[in-house]
Order: sequence, then C-alpha cells, then structure tokens
Amino acid sequence: MAIISEYFSLFMSGAWYTIQLAFVSVLISLPIGGLMALMRISDNKILSGIARTYVEVIRGTPLLVQIYIVYFGLPMLGIYLDDFVSAVLAITINSVAYMSEIIRSGIQSIDKGQMEAGRALGLPRRTAYQKIIFPQAFKHILPTIGNEFAVLIKETSIVSVLGIKDLMFASDTVRGATYTTFTPLLFTALIYFILTFTISQVMTRLEDRLTRYN
Repeated sequence: MAIISEYFSLFMSGAWYTIQLAFVSVLISLPIGGLMALMRISDNKILSGIARTYVEVIRGTPLLVQIYIVYFGLPMLGIYLDDFVSAVLAITINSVAYMSEIIRSGIQSIDKGQMEAGRALGLPRRTAYQKIIFPQAFKHILPTIGNEFAVLIKETSIVSVLGIKDLMFASDTVRGATYTTFTPLLFTALIYFILTFTISQVMTRLEDRLTRYN
C-alpha cells in the first residue's frame, strides 16, 4: 500500500484524464451518431450507403489501428494535434459507428404510426422527429448509451501505448518506477471498476426517473 500512497496523485490524474477522454468522446459522438443513424435509415440510397459503409469499416477494424492512423497519419498530411485532441478524435470516430447503431435501433423501435400521426397533424418530418420520435427513442436507448460510456472508459486504456497520460499510462509508469506489477495493476482495475459501476448506477437512476415521469 505504500506504493499506492506514494503515487496516488498520479493515479487520480490518470483517472481524471480517462474520464475527460471518454466523456468528451461520448458527447461528440452522440449528435454525429444521431445524424449517421438518420442517414442509415434514409430513403436516399447514397446517404444510406455512406452511413452503412462507415459503420461496417469502423466496426470491422481494431480501435488500435484507428488510433495509429489518426495519431501518425494526420501529421503526414500536415495536421498536428495535441495528444488529447488526437485521442478524442480517434475514439470519437470509433464511437460514432456504435452510437449510430444504438440510435438507429432506438428510432426503429418506435411504432411507425407515431410518425404518421405527427405528419397527419401537419408537423414537418424534422419536427416530428424532434418532438415525437427522438424523446421516446432516447428513453429506450439510455441504458445502452450508458453502457457505451462505460465501455469507452475501459477502451481508452489503449491510448496509453502512445504515451498519453491516462489511467493505464499511470499504472505503467508506477510499474516501471517501482518494478512492482501486481499492486499497480490491481489498483488500476479497482479504479476502472469504480468508474464503470458509478456510471451504471447513475444511468439506472436516470432511467428510473424518466420512467417515473412518463
């Protein structure tokens, strides 16, 4: 435990970096994923094809490869980003594919009669989506969005291979400095568990509250 006490601030700094990384990525991927979902279910074959191709390519390639492409590929094009922005960009690109499928399934879970009723009342298609479809779909997909957030918190650990100072990087730093493997990794696993469990509980309570008021 002496190791934990000595390097506690390093672990907390890494945990805070991990939370920021996952939160910002989810925050950005939600609206983009929503747009991608609308493209996917669009009657326009070109838009639908673009969205389908994006989802299949991203879901069919490893996150690590995508991170390498962003981190090392963009500088070759003359685009230089700091570590945090590069990591957020790579993780967001990955998350959008999954988020779009989550949102698409939520939209398609709403009875088509809801849209038809809105249109019959004279609502434009866009307004019908905003006022009728999206609020209902959001309640359905809320647990899955929470799960995606929890998954991202764990998956962000992969950015440590680039020297980005997240929680896993802190663990690697402590292991290298102390030549101790088990204790830093066990403490890191505990922090990841606390973070994901907290998110799960918050999303469960939010879902219960939404259910109570609807």
